[in-house]
Amino acid sequence: MLDLKRIRAEPEVVKAGALKKRIECDVDGLLALDAELRARGVEIDGLRADQNAAGKQVAGASPDERKQLLERLGQLKAALAELEGVQKQGQARLREMLLRVPNIPAAEVPEGADDSENVELRRWGEPRSFDFEPLDHVALGEAQGWLDVERGARLAGSRNYVLRGDLSLLEGAVMRLALERMVAKGFVPLSVPTLVRSEVMVGTGYFPGGEDQAYRCDERDDLCLVGTAEVPVTALHAGEILPLEQLPLRFVALSSCYRREAGTYGKDTRGLYRVHQFQKVEQVVIDVADEQRSVEHHQEILANAEELLQALELPYRVVNVCGGDLGAPQVQKFDIETWMPSREGYGETHSASRFHDFQARRLDLRYRDEGGKVRFCHTLNNTVAASTRMLIALLENHQLPDGRLAVPEPLRPFL
Repeated sequence: MLDLKRIRAEPEVVKAGALKKRIECDVDGLLALDAELRARGVEIDGLRADQNAAGKQVAGASPDERKQLLERLGQLKAALAELEGVQKQGQARLREMLLRVPNIPAAEVPEGADDSENVELRRWGEPRSFDFEPLDHVALGEAQGWLDVERGARLAGSRNYVLRGDLSLLEGAVMRLALERMVAKGFVPLSVPTLVRSEVMVGTGYFPGGEDQAYRCDERDDLCLVGTAEVPVTALHAGEILPLEQLPLRFVALSSCYRREAGTYGKDTRGLYRVHQFQKVEQVVIDVADEQRSVEHHQEILANAEELLQALELPYRVVNVCGGDLGAPQVQKFDIETWMPSREGYGETHSASRFHDFQARRLDLRYRDEGGKVRFCHTLNNTVAASTRMLIALLENHQLPDGRLAVPEPLRPFL
C-alpha cells in the first residue's frame, strides 16, 4: 500500500496515478475518513485523560465526592467504549480503502488504455522464414503423441492438458535450464508452498481486486493456490526486520502455478497459451529503499530473462507496459513477448515488475539502515521461464519438416 502520509501530502499525485492506470480510487473519501478518525482519536485521548484524572481523585475523596467520581468514571467508560468501537470500525474501513489505492506509476510509464498501447523498446532475433508449411504447437504435439488436450479436458475441464513423452521431458529441461542459470548468477533457490493464506495474497497486492483469478479454498482452510511463486517468495520474510548486510536478497523458485483466467472466455482457447496450470521459474529481489538501485535491479532481472531467450534462439521484443495495462501494485513493468508463428506475432512470455515499498508495507517487510532507522524494503520480480508459453515458442520456432523438433543446444544436456 502507499504511505498514508504521502496520500495526505500529495493527493493529486495519487489521483493522477490511479487515472493513468485506469483504476477507480476514492482518494477524497479516504482522506475524509482519515480526518474523521484523527479527530475522533483526539476526542478519545481527551476522554482517557479525564478518566485518568478522575481515577486519581477517587482515593482521597469524601464519600459524596467518591460517589460522584465513580458515576463520572462509569459515564466516561461507557463513552470511551462506544467511541473506541466506532473508531475500530472506521480504522478497518480505512485499511480497506488503503488496500485499493494503486501504486503511483513511474514517469516513464507510457499513457495508454490497454496492451495494444504498450510501447516497444527493442527487438532481438528475426522471425524464421519456413521453406515448408509450418504447424502450430497443437498440431505438432498431437501428431507426435506429445500433447493430449482432449484427455486433459476430460480430467480437469477446458484449458487443461497432458504432456506426454518427449514434450514432458522438454518441459522439465526448460525449467531446469532456467533454474540452473539463475543459481549460477547467485540467486538462492527455494521450494515454496503453492497454497498460501489469504493474508499473503493481500500482502503481495493480489487481493483485494484479483480474487476472481485465484483458486480459493476458503470454506475450510482459508488458503489460495498461487498464480506465481512471487507470492510466497516475496512474503518469505514478512513481519521481519532484515539486517542491512543481508541485502539485497535474490531468490529463484520453480513452482506450479494456477490461474482461473476469468474474463477470457473464448480467448486463446486453443492449445497451451492460456491455461489453468503450468510450471514457472520466478526471480525475486528484495533490497533497500533506493530508487536507483531498484531501477538497476529491474534492468538486471529483465536481462536474465532475455539471455535465456537468446540462448534458446527465440526471437522476442521488450515492451514498456502502459498505464492502463499496469497492475495496481507496479511502479513500472516491462513485458517480453516472444515470437510465436501460429499467432503471426509476439505473445507475452515474461513480466518484469518493480514495486518500491508497496508490497513491503503490506507485508511489514523491513530493514535497518546505516543510521539504525527501520525502513520498508523495495521488491521486484520477473519470470525466468513459464513452461507452456516457452513450449509454444520452442515447438513452433524450431520445428523440422518431418514434425520433429530441433532442440537448442543448451537444453540437450537435460534430455
